[in-house]
Amino acid sequence: MEHRISNSLKILTEADKEACETVRVSENEPVTHKKRLFIESYGCQMNFADSEIVASVMREAGYATTSDVNDADLIFLNTCAIRENAEQKVRNRLVHLNFVKKKKAGALIGILGCMAERLKAQLLEEEQMVDIVAGPDSYRDLPHLVLEAETGQKGVNVFLSREETYADISPIRLNSNGVTALVSIMRGCDNMCSFCVVPFTRGRERSRDPFSIVKEADNLFRNGYREVTLLGQNVDSYKWQNQVKFAQLLEMVAKISPELRVRFSTSHPKDITDEVLYTIKKYDNICKYIHLPAQSGNSRVLDLMNRTYNREWYLERINSIRNILGEDCGISHDMISGFCTETEEEHQDSISLLEYVRFDFGYMFSYSERPGTLAAKKFKDDISAEVKQRRLAEIIEVQQRISLERNQRLIGTVQKVLVEGTSKRSENDFTGRIDQNKKVVFPRENFKKGDYVNVLITECTAATLKGKALVEVEAV
Repeated sequence: MEHRISNSLKILTEADKEACETVRVSENEPVTHKKRLFIESYGCQMNFADSEIVASVMREAGYATTSDVNDADLIFLNTCAIRENAEQKVRNRLVHLNFVKKKKAGALIGILGCMAERLKAQLLEEEQMVDIVAGPDSYRDLPHLVLEAETGQKGVNVFLSREETYADISPIRLNSNGVTALVSIMRGCDNMCSFCVVPFTRGRERSRDPFSIVKEADNLFRNGYREVTLLGQNVDSYKWQNQVKFAQLLEMVAKISPELRVRFSTSHPKDITDEVLYTIKKYDNICKYIHLPAQSGNSRVLDLMNRTYNREWYLERINSIRNILGEDCGISHDMISGFCTETEEEHQDSISLLEYVRFDFGYMFSYSERPGTLAAKKFKDDISAEVKQRRLAEIIEVQQRISLERNQRLIGTVQKVLVEGTSKRSENDFTGRIDQNKKVVFPRENFKKGDYVNVLITECTAATLKGKALVEVEAV
């Protein structure tokens, strides 16, 4: 999955804002006589899924989670390293946590995830209050690292594994709405995009066995969940023992029940196949929505990014999606403005790509050089911050308009919505999403979380649909 983090200019659905911009904290478990664990998670959905694994590992070690950092005996920050401001946010948070630590004797602080993997030495030397540093493949070792830290030693494990998938660990669903859940199907990334640190912080690709994935999804459904999102840095690369590829796995999960919605993220343009698209078409409960990062609309820039496809290849994949799944299939994107040596003409190629594809929404950033990446080693970051921001604003303006136009097309139509919970703006409204990953707000009436509801769309913004419930339906 290509990481996506906070940027005030992104055009997102509210559901994706929650996934990408909100810092998630662990829930408060109503138990006594146990040590308390506080987990704060930043970054992408994979980080949130990893925190659920961490919570499970630490529960076995005798910890219960808390939502109050001041009540915690053990504080974990699960970090993102994809952009500089993500790391700075964690460093700023550590300053505050130092005061918390001083007030509670014996409290320990651990840095987990991608930032731990990338900055292990600096974290231990510069951030003296950090007691534990654990990379994404060392979460099984956390109880041992905590014991080491309790003796006054630093607990450190940033070893990258070629086998670890945590397939046998049952995640504890933190902040769960009881309706939607994340299911990790693979870890790591073999794509060496020149701007990205993920291959260095999460290691090589390895796929989880399909039977454990289906079992986890089936258990979720039996416990009332009605939607699962299959996660991977690049889900299309999923391959288990040369027997099960992603299209087959997708079908296996879809067959659990027609009432279980199935989503997935993230697809890579070089790998998404027609076989996957026809599998989506075959099953009504596989959501007609694909996140397909572009990063640039210009072939020369894509080559510098080492994306291994060009503009024509990307557009061919878009055309296949439209031909097989129809014009109403939701498509979103990632786009980077101001990559090294990008010219104004090449920037306009990204604008024209947006106009041609007409994405439903996108995740848009200005280029941020990351130390250790191929781009940092080979290219000069030669586009000024002012130019980057101006180009970014132009991309966002176009996407904002297209997002609104795409949503306006749905006014007057009836859409099937899975109710996820109460609207943040009004207790009288429910919120949920349609197939295309668009958020819908409607009066709650007598419906409940987990219901599938037919909603007549009556109005919209660029990010949200609004409507009125007609009838409840029992299946996807």
